[in-house]
Amino acid sequence: MQFGIFSVGDVTPDPTTGRTPTERERIKAMVAIALKAEEVGLDVFATGEHHNPPFVPSSPTTMLGYVAARTEKLILSTSTTLITTNDPVKIAEDFAMLQHLADGRVDLMMGRGNTGPVYPWFGQDIREGINLAIENYALLYRLWREDVVNWEGKFRTPLQGFTSTPRPLDGVPPFVWHGSIRSPEIAEQAAYYGDGFFHNNIFWPADHTKRMVELYRSRYAHYGHGTPEQAIVGLGGHVFMRRNSQDAVREFRPYFDVAPVYGHGPSLEDFTDQTPLTVGSPQQVIEKTLAFREYAGDYQRQLFLVDHAGLPLKTVLEQLDMLGEEVVPVLRKEFASRRPAGVPQAPTHQSLLAAASKGVTVE
Repeated sequence: MQFGIFSVGDVTPDPTTGRTPTERERIKAMVAIALKAEEVGLDVFATGEHHNPPFVPSSPTTMLGYVAARTEKLILSTSTTLITTNDPVKIAEDFAMLQHLADGRVDLMMGRGNTGPVYPWFGQDIREGINLAIENYALLYRLWREDVVNWEGKFRTPLQGFTSTPRPLDGVPPFVWHGSIRSPEIAEQAAYYGDGFFHNNIFWPADHTKRMVELYRSRYAHYGHGTPEQAIVGLGGHVFMRRNSQDAVREFRPYFDVAPVYGHGPSLEDFTDQTPLTVGSPQQVIEKTLAFREYAGDYQRQLFLVDHAGLPLKTVLEQLDMLGEEVVPVLRKEFASRRPAGVPQAPTHQSLLAAASKGVTVE
C-alpha cells in the first residue's frame, strides 16, 4: 500500500499572524514538502492543478519535473489534472516527457475541476464538464497506446495520422486515477478503462464514500477487469497532529475556522465527527485511517492533506515527521496484516512493465 501527501497549493493568510506568503514562498514550500515526504519515507507526492487565485500550481509537470531531479524514490503524481480544460494532446506529451525524466516514477489523477470561471478561460463550458471528461480521456487513452491516431470528436479539432511524442517510457503509459467527490459518471469511467478510482475523502461522510467506491468496484468487475476486491482504490484524508490531542485542536482551530474549503461552516468538532478529518494525536490518526477500510474495503493508496489553510511550513514539516516516524509505519503493518490474498498492490511503472512483458493487458 502506498502512502503520501497531496497539496492543493493554496496561498492563504496565516490567521494567527495575518501574514500571507508570496507566490514564490508557497511554490518553494510545496517543493520543500515534497522533498521532506521522501526523506521521511512516504511513497507519493501529488500536486493539484489550479488556474485561479488563491492557488499557485498552474503547471504541475513543471513542479514535478523539478522535484524528480531532486528525489530518487518518490512517486510523482497529481491530485487533479484537468481533463476538461486541458488539451489531451498536451497532457499526453507532458506526462510522457515527465515519465522519461523521472525514470517512470509518475502517475496522474484526472479530474473535472469545480471552479466555474476556469472553463471559459480555456474555451470550454462547465455545463459540458462530464462530456468533456469522457471525450478527452478517450482520446488521451488512445494517444498513449497507438503510435498513429486518427480521431474526430466534438470538443477539439480532428487529428489525422498524429503521433504523440515522446512515446510513453518503455511503451507503458502512466497509471491513471480518476478522482471524483460526487460524480458517479467518473467512477463509471474509471471502471470502464480498468483505471484507478480516487475519492478525495475530506468533505463527505463515510456512507457517501462507501457508495461511490462500491459503485466503482461493481462496475470494474462488470467490465471484466477482475473481482470487485481487485479494483484499484485510493483515498484522501486531512490530518493535523500534536502529541496531545487537546493541543492539536487548540492549534488547528483558527486555521480550520477560516480555511478556504472548511471555514465559516460546521464547527471543527462536527466536521471531525462527520467526515474523515482527523485533528488529534498520531494514535488517533492511525485509528481513524484504519477505519477507512471498514467502508472502502482494502485499498491501494492513502494520501493526506497536511499543508492547507495557511499553516506555516515549519508546522507542515513537523506533521510530516510525525507521519513518517509514528503513523505510516504502523499503518503499513496493520493494513498489510489485514489484506486478503488476491488484493493487488498499487500499480507502479515496474509492475505495469512486468505485466506488459508477460502479455497481460495493461489497462
